[in-house]
Amino acid sequence: MVCLGLVALTAVGVGLVLRPAGLLTRGSQTVEIPAMLGVLGIARHLAEQGVIRSQTAFVGLAVLRGTARSLKAGEYEVAQGASLLAVLQLLETGRVKPHLLVVPEGFTIRELARQIEAEGIASAADVARVAGSPLMAQSLGLEASSVEGYLFPDTYQVTKGTRVEEILGRMVQRFREKAGTADVVARARRRGLSLHQLVTLASIVEKEAALAWERPIIARVFLNRLERDMPLQADPTVAYAMAKEGRPPTREDLQVDHPFNTYRSRGLPPGPIGNPGRSAIDAVLDPADVPYLYFVAIDDRAHHFSTTLDEHNQAVARYRQYRARLRAAL
Repeated sequence: MVCLGLVALTAVGVGLVLRPAGLLTRGSQTVEIPAMLGVLGIARHLAEQGVIRSQTAFVGLAVLRGTARSLKAGEYEVAQGASLLAVLQLLETGRVKPHLLVVPEGFTIRELARQIEAEGIASAADVARVAGSPLMAQSLGLEASSVEGYLFPDTYQVTKGTRVEEILGRMVQRFREKAGTADVVARARRRGLSLHQLVTLASIVEKEAALAWERPIIARVFLNRLERDMPLQADPTVAYAMAKEGRPPTREDLQVDHPFNTYRSRGLPPGPIGNPGRSAIDAVLDPADVPYLYFVAIDDRAHHFSTTLDEHNQAVARYRQYRARLRAAL
């Protein structure tokens, strides 16, 4: 086999090793190397993808370098003009292509599942199944029926082939480091909240507040309502129940008998309605000192806060007028 490699390299010239290996003239190319191919199968696959010109030279170089039996499967990004040596070194070192998963504040499992599927890492159905499994949550030490709420918003680098359990586990670990610390748990207990209740309420605050300075005020409104045994009446919880993230619920939706419908059920919903960031969690831990019990939008971002129902109803009427003017202007 070594003799074959020497003959191959002599025939095609050592210069072939260092000049562009294939036909990539319009940018980089992603190529996936399946497992269990062997060096001959890998060379054939690379040639079929236009990554290398000479299968013989690739095999010969791998034999000479002693790596023919240790090339690694995976998804690789081959740069434009990459040499035969550079292509081989990619597979020798296993420098597989990274995928960035960006989890914004308030993202739900459903939204994350669609992003992971779009990256070609796993199907959305598999992500939803694993993330919604009580056994998965318990294996990560969570007192919850799913990992919703515990996937810390951040940017994560993953590679194709990474198991869904590993991806979610990393996100939960980041939550523990950033928001699930002993100090946070102690501060929540002083407010009469478990960690799960804290994350649940923070997830609602995250969805309701578009402006950072409003988060502590909105948190206080909900805490005031909870103290008075008033229903939270939070639209985002209904939207979550109806799988309508990003869209307001209809009047019919508000009548649905669902544990996440906080118009019909008092207290907190059974769990988070998304994955809150640290600022929303801090808003619940350190809410504003205000007496408000109601709030309603005054535009697409800000809210009007009220203490009495009469004042709130007037604000609602003004908002409806504002929306009517917008529709008339379109």
